[in-house]
Amino acid sequence: MLAEAPLKSAVPTDQELIDFVVREARLIDQQRFDEWLELYADDAFYWMPLEWNQTDPRLTCSLMYEDKLLLSIRVERLKGARTFSQKPKSRCHHVLQTPQVDSRDTAANRYVTWTPIHYVETRLDEQALYAAWVTHHLGVEDGKLRIKLKRVDLINCDAAFGNIQLFM
Repeated sequence: MLAEAPLKSAVPTDQELIDFVVREARLIDQQRFDEWLELYADDAFYWMPLEWNQTDPRLTCSLMYEDKLLLSIRVERLKGARTFSQKPKSRCHHVLQTPQVDSRDTAANRYVTWTPIHYVETRLDEQALYAAWVTHHLGVEDGKLRIKLKRVDLINCDAAFGNIQLFM
C-alpha cells in the first residue's frame, strides 16, 4: 500500500518532493481517485492550458482549469454506476522522467517540480498517447505535502482532442 507518510521534517527534501510526484501518478494509474484527491490542498487548482506559454487561466480558455470542488465532482462521476461513458472504465498509464525540483522557497512554503511525461489513456479499442510537461506547485500542510497547483502543458496543446476522461 502507498500510505501517505508525514514528512520527516517541516522542510521536504528533494527526494520527498520527487517521491510525492511519482506517488501521485501511481494513484491515478491505479484509479485510487479518493486518495489522489486528498493530495490536493483545499484551495488547489488543476490546470491544462489550451495555448502554448499561456500565463493566465482566467483570461484565456483552457482545456481544464478546475478547483478541488470540480475535481471531486469528476472523481464522483468516474465512480458513478450511471456513468455510461465509463463502461468499461478508462485506464491510464504514466511514464515519467525523473521529476526535477525547480525551486524551493522554505520561508514561503513553496516548492516547484517539473516532470516530462508520456501518458496513455485507453478504453475499449481506443488508445490515446499524450506527451506533456507537468509542473507541481507544492506546499506543506499539517506535516504533509499538498498540491497547490498542478499544471499540465501538453506539447500539442493546440491540437484537436477527443475526450480526456482521466487525470494526467
